Amino acid sequence: MGKTLFDKIWEKHVVKSIPDGPDVLYIDRHLIHEVTSPQAFSGIEQRGVNLFRPQQILATADHNVPTENQHLPIRDELSRKQVQMLTDNCARHGVELYGLGHAYQGIVHVIGPELGITQPGMTIVCGDSHTSTHGAFGSIAFGIGTSEVEMVFASQCLLQSHPKLMRIRVEGELAGGVVAKDIILYIIARISAAGATGYFVEFAGSAIRALSMEARMTVCNMSIEMGARGGMIAPDETTFAYMKGRPFAPQGAEWDRKVAEWRQLVSDADAVFDKEIVIDAAAIAPMITYGTNPGLGIPVTSNIPTLDTVADDMEKRVLSKALQYMGLEAGKPLLGMPVQHVFIGSCTNSRIEDLRMVASVIKGRHRAESVNVLIVPGSQQVAAQVKAEGLDKIFEEAGFVIRQPGCSACLGMNEDKVPAGEYCVSTSNRNFEGRQGAGARTLLASPLTAAAAAITGRVTDIRELIG
Repeated sequence: MGKTLFDKIWEKHVVKSIPDGPDVLYIDRHLIHEVTSPQAFSGIEQRGVNLFRPQQILATADHNVPTENQHLPIRDELSRKQVQMLTDNCARHGVELYGLGHAYQGIVHVIGPELGITQPGMTIVCGDSHTSTHGAFGSIAFGIGTSEVEMVFASQCLLQSHPKLMRIRVEGELAGGVVAKDIILYIIARISAAGATGYFVEFAGSAIRALSMEARMTVCNMSIEMGARGGMIAPDETTFAYMKGRPFAPQGAEWDRKVAEWRQLVSDADAVFDKEIVIDAAAIAPMITYGTNPGLGIPVTSNIPTLDTVADDMEKRVLSKALQYMGLEAGKPLLGMPVQHVFIGSCTNSRIEDLRMVASVIKGRHRAESVNVLIVPGSQQVAAQVKAEGLDKIFEEAGFVIRQPGCSACLGMNEDKVPAGEYCVSTSNRNFEGRQGAGARTLLASPLTAAAAAITGRVTDIRELIG
């Protein structure tokens, strides 16, 4: 029987299998940031243990950094302390750090791929659930807890149980106005926010193969939002073209050798998955969420479901509670509803392709006066590219505010918060209660749908603007 892509990588990284227990899995690359690493550093120091392989760790500051005046001392005391602790810990233990002011600083899941640090066939971990982003390159990438961060610090290994495997094939061509974020929101809405619990998911099919690397990262980024341990896509010519020449990608003869190796990273034709789902790409429309988990989503032109369409009592309670928090009514449309904020950023949609997409919609237009629009590039390199391509002028002329790189309004851990009771169309990945600030109401959508809302001041079908 053939092997899946996941198993080909997993088996090469098993150091030891524990009978009737987990595997000891070797980790190729460990990414860290200022929020989940301080306790882990303290743990190894208290035990008198050195970092086993510091050269395989990369650090950046992203979660609670300010996105204005990054050249000045951080005003928030907790944020300042966490960033300083990261700086001190990395200096003391010999870890490469791209902190504020560094040309490579940015959101951890943006800088890894853009620098060529993320590579096919790797095992990659980070104390952050959206580490699944890196699976777009054909790697096993997943988030870990602080105690596991300490474990990797000390041994470069983790105890991990082999997950069940799911393949989701998206076949056919996407309709106009439909992009990668719509694909993953559609899938999560279809199978629910818990529909892939216990699985590692491989995304495949002609529609997935047609996606750019930035788009594939968006899909894998949100695989965690349907309960999956992670998501992955087999590497191909699109992957290699994206990686070639990046700062930490292999060079010369080593590049050729690695590409030949990476070409073998595909699921065999007779590989068996525990579960398979096939989706017709043509059935996917521009999506938007209405609730308080990413599975509560609908096509932007559809009505919010009513309780009588939900069979499960628990799901009815979830829906009822979500609508109460969101201030929405079952059976009503979202289309045309006024919004007060638009956030375009996060590790899901802050890459240069996402910002080009937004610029293509808003060029020559201006934001609605009732809407505050925040553009936050995912890294210093993306920010530099925005300026080099003149996208900053398009954003400024449209009345959008451009900030410096960071996680920003994706989560309420920094100064970029949405006020209580107000609606934000967001390109981020989570719409939990209070995620963007206490009482904030989040509507997840693609960069295109977010751009449409910014221009009109309401939930809008992007197809009305692009024809």
